[in-house]
Amino acid sequence: MGYYNTPEPKTKQKGYFASSFTGLIAGALLVGVVLPGFTDSDAAVQENTTAAVESASNIQNVSSVVTTDVTKIVDKNSAAVVGVTNMQTAAQNPFAPSAQTESQEAGTGSGVIYKQEGGSAYIVTNNHVVDGAEEVKVTLSDGTELEAEVLGADIWTDLAVLKVAGDSITAVAEFGDSSVLKPGEPVVAIGNPLGLQFSGSVTTGVVSGTERAVPIDINEDGTEDWESEVIQTDAAINPGNSGGALINSQGQVIGINSMKIAQDAVEGIGLAIPINAAVPIIEDLEKNGEVERPSMGVSIIDLMEVPAQSRQNQLNLPEDIEGGIVVQSVSPGSGAENAGLQAYDVIVEMDGEAINTVLDLRQYLYNETKVGDTVAVKIYRNGKTENLEVELAESL
Repeated sequence: MGYYNTPEPKTKQKGYFASSFTGLIAGALLVGVVLPGFTDSDAAVQENTTAAVESASNIQNVSSVVTTDVTKIVDKNSAAVVGVTNMQTAAQNPFAPSAQTESQEAGTGSGVIYKQEGGSAYIVTNNHVVDGAEEVKVTLSDGTELEAEVLGADIWTDLAVLKVAGDSITAVAEFGDSSVLKPGEPVVAIGNPLGLQFSGSVTTGVVSGTERAVPIDINEDGTEDWESEVIQTDAAINPGNSGGALINSQGQVIGINSMKIAQDAVEGIGLAIPINAAVPIIEDLEKNGEVERPSMGVSIIDLMEVPAQSRQNQLNLPEDIEGGIVVQSVSPGSGAENAGLQAYDVIVEMDGEAINTVLDLRQYLYNETKVGDTVAVKIYRNGKTENLEVELAESL
């Protein structure tokens, strides 16, 4: 945990005083030798001292301005990074004299102003920053506080879009291209670590890796629900930095800071959502308030969750089939029902791609298809393979 420094051995007190005493003697001897020389040259010393004082009186204060690539990046973007405060109703003390409720700060994060249009400004932040909020406040870099409207939020990508009045907005961030990032490329992170008291904090680092896959357990049931593709950086990202900007050397936002791996044995692993992946989500949230995703209309579980005996007796699967997803139920009127899918069917392929887990199915549908597409589904039913065509509808 943290750093551990080996304590240095303490020096015995006797040694310390002995050495000090020796130094005093040596100093006394030195003074005894040198002082007579100063006595004989008082006039010269006086003359030199006067000259030095006159020279010093001519010294002028010079203002030094240091400009670096980092300061230029910060100057360009600092006003476009804001604080985001999640306000929720506080639990009431049942013994309090007043029954009035009040809204209190439930958490803070950061956000990035990406657009100013029609008297309004639009901000991207993380879903977990505004999750459960009854009211959201945005604090600009100059301290101005604005009421914000949550236009939409997406739990799968951990993104949310806010809208505020644009009168006080002085800067809008420029989005870059996260697909061209290379490991070792310098980056700057701007955000509000640990709350608004550290607003506008700047940290620097490099891109440690791109296209990192991080498992996400959305409903906290111990099962991996999603795999988020992120940028890894060693620029410090701490609680409160969530929703802030990760910026390249051209001053362009290439990532939305999202999380940090917090383990005792881990240091310097910050993660950001690539801006190329974020932009389509941002556009959907701003326009529709949600992200339109395709659905087959089935309830499913991983085959690995089914006991081996049940695979043989109930599903009649061949022994060599180890991966797939089991259909538990089919929604009435769905594409799955229209295609003829039934409970206890085992899906093993989709458009020729192997489907071994629920996560595989979800990622294929969300990343490779859209509402209205028709997908080819290979299933096992009573020990035999069948191929079905399923039209995808909007996920409810």
